[in-house]
Order: sequence, then structure tokens, then C-alpha cells
Amino acid sequence: MLSDLLFHGPVVRSLQIARSPIELHCLAIGAGYERRENETYSWEGRKRGTFALIQHTLAGRGELDYAGTHHALLPGETMVLTFPHANRYWLATGERWDYFWIGIQGREALRLVRAVIEARGPVLRLGSGAIDTFADACLALAAGDLPVGASSAAAYGAIMALRDGAFENAIPGGPEVPTSIRKALALIDHDLSANLDVDRLARAAQLSRAHFVRQFTASVGASPSGYVLDKRMQLAERLLLATDETVAAIAATCGFADGNYFAKAFRRHSDVTPSAYRATRQPLFSAEPASG
Repeated sequence: MLSDLLFHGPVVRSLQIARSPIELHCLAIGAGYERRENETYSWEGRKRGTFALIQHTLAGRGELDYAGTHHALLPGETMVLTFPHANRYWLATGERWDYFWIGIQGREALRLVRAVIEARGPVLRLGSGAIDTFADACLALAAGDLPVGASSAAAYGAIMALRDGAFENAIPGGPEVPTSIRKALALIDHDLSANLDVDRLARAAQLSRAHFVRQFTASVGASPSGYVLDKRMQLAERLLLATDETVAAIAATCGFADGNYFAKAFRRHSDVTPSAYRATRQPLFSAEPASG
């Protein structure tokens, strides 16, 4: 799961593709969890070999130019690319970017990733199940010593999670969620630090308050306020583990104007204070990434 990868700490590994008597169409070529800050970090897509990349932002911000269209890569977003291609992604001056990634080669891997990009674009917001699968595969590939078959299986599992998340599980309830509720969910995903009270979400959905609450709860399986709180707590947990931001700064990022209220809400959600959560779950030391 994602928490296991965060607990392990930064790690990067390039994988050598061994010869095999049986052709495999999905092969991992590298994986890593990295923290970049105040440094030069830029990749030009036209100058790279043939492979696919899945890269998930944990904290901070990255920048992507995809065929002339700019995207900000924010926490909770997954960048999906194939190479060579007219794309470039980088860390802006003065910014920080924490992310994990898997590089994959093979005809089937490239076919599936290109299909996802064509249908959904190069930046996606996926469900926690897909992210956990990516994180499991990343940790197994970067920190383990898998045989070729197991390595291929981990990479293929990540690709299948991407496929399912992109086409079925991008938001709760899948394709049956009404368009009105999708508008509210998009507003929530866009910025958890914003005012996301029920009245504003109802206006985004263009429904009366009472009708919105009923439809949202029926479609998503949680009340609007409960869903927003859960999303904010998930983000807070990620930021506590993946960054050294103060609890007050994390509270603001997660939409809590009052740090004391945030601490009480976090304790109700996780049974520990934010500081205790960070102290007991962060690794005792961090390994510097070998490459990136």
C-alpha cells in the first residue's frame, strides 16, 4: 500500500531486462520514490527511448507540457506518458515535488497506456485502490530483487490498475454517478483547501440543497460533508508522511482555517494527533535517491 512505500522512504532502481526464451509484452525498466526540491530536474520527451511512465504526485508540484498544453501536477494526480513524444516535465524554480514512478516497456504496455492517454489525457485523478496498486508495484520493483516473471507481473498489475481507474473507478460509483454529482466531485478534487460546504457544492451541481444531499449520498455512499472530510484526512496523512511541512501549513492545505480544529478532527479520524501520526509512521532515516 501507499503507506508502506512512504514508510520505506526514497528509493530508486533501474532494472536490467534479462533475455528470456518467451517474449514478454510488459516489462518494468525502473521504479522509484523521490523527493525533489530547489534543484534542476527536467525531462524532454523527444530525447528518450521507447517506454511508458506512470508517475504519481504525493506532495508539492510538478509541471508538464504535453504537446503544447500545460498541466500543473498536483498532489493526488497521476501523470501518464509514453516516449518518445512531444512532452516535457520539470520542477519549477523554488518548488518541491515528491512523487513515485514506474517505467515500463513492451508492446502491450505501450498499447494500453496510449489508449488511456487518448481517452482520458496525460493527467488523471484515480481512486485509492489504483494508487495503492501503483505503490505496491513501485516498492516491490525498487526495493526488491524480483525474477523477470514477477517483475513483469508487477508492471502489468500497475497497467491494469491504471486501465480500471481511468475507465471505471476514477470517481466513486463509476459511470452511474449523475453529471450533477460529477460536477461537485470535480470541485472537491480540484482544491481541498477551498470552501467546500454543502451550499457551494449544491450550487456547483445546480441542485437544491436538499436534492443535492440526497442524490450525492445515494450516488457516492457518503454525505457531502463526510466525503469531503475523508478526502481531507487522506491528503493530510499523505502530507504528514511525505513532507516536512508544519501541522499548521498542512491544516491550511487541507482546508482547515483553524489548526486546533484540524488536530481534533484528525485525532477523531486516526485516533492519534497529527504530530504523533508523523512521528510513529515516518521512517527513522531517509535514503537519498540513487538517480532520477
